[in-house]
Amino acid sequence: MGTETDTATGGWTDAHDRPAARRTGRRLAAWCTGLLFTGVSVVVGCRVADSDGITPVPQLLAFLPWLLVPTGAGLLLTVLARWWTGAVWGVALLGLLAWFIEPYGKSGEPTGPPVAELRVLTSNVEFGQGTGALVSAVRREKPDIIFVQECEYTCAATLRRDLAADYPHRQAVEGGGSEGSVILSAFPLEATPGVRGTMGMPGAVADVRGHAVRLQLAHPMPPLPDQVDLWREELDALRDAAAEDRGTPTVLAGDFNASQDHAAFRRILDTGLRDAARLTGADRTVSWPARTAPAFGVQIDHVLVSEDFAAHRARFLDLADTDHRALVVDLTLHAPEA
Repeated sequence: MGTETDTATGGWTDAHDRPAARRTGRRLAAWCTGLLFTGVSVVVGCRVADSDGITPVPQLLAFLPWLLVPTGAGLLLTVLARWWTGAVWGVALLGLLAWFIEPYGKSGEPTGPPVAELRVLTSNVEFGQGTGALVSAVRREKPDIIFVQECEYTCAATLRRDLAADYPHRQAVEGGGSEGSVILSAFPLEATPGVRGTMGMPGAVADVRGHAVRLQLAHPMPPLPDQVDLWREELDALRDAAAEDRGTPTVLAGDFNASQDHAAFRRILDTGLRDAARLTGADRTVSWPARTAPAFGVQIDHVLVSEDFAAHRARFLDLADTDHRALVVDLTLHAPEA
């Protein structure tokens, strides 16, 4: 019964080979699943521990929601492998990923009376290459305050020439390549020391219709494999700047090279600042890389505001010749509650 032999060779027939092949296939599926789940577990474990870990964890944390894909694939493999312990492992990972995909940070509306409306735009123009597209976007969107990153010398000169009439006030860190940054404003500005970093991060205080508003541009180093410590230090410096004066309405905007899935970025939110995109329901909208947005990518360009502001609308703009999408946010400044 089921033990037929091939009379020509004396070997077993396929009736006996198939069960062995199925067992081998199941073992292979289980091994592949284990490798997938181990990699995802390391990243999720750092998220649970509120840590950014070491390379490659910080880079993978930026794409945390996309880890649902290998986890889902692993779950299918556990069914094929009939590995029920692995299935429980996969379901636990899916649950944790779903939990952490939820928006992070405070929300809510200011309770004091509204005193001023303003529109803020932030854009990384990739070594100045997207300057022309930015100028067109500014003329179309008419923001009141503009934060520009990677604005090298030619970019700075172009903005001065083309936008000075509408934005006579500026605070800049001059530099080549990715080092230059500028804040342009329709409101008067008073310079502040800004935040020291590898790339320019100028600061200022704007007089918004008689109300002082702190402005700080953000552009820390990206978490490249050999620069994770520097990336973390510069995000910590931004956190310290955000925390030093909580009594003045604040706008902290730019390319943070970090998402809400990074512990170093969440510590900035823990100072009481709120992500304007999150407040308007756009917290997972992709801003980088522009070539694959909005289908794939991560939101690393942010406008963070103190609790004095209400955010009404956030829009991500596709600009030519830059790998970042610009972000435009409409804000209302509220006076402190009487």
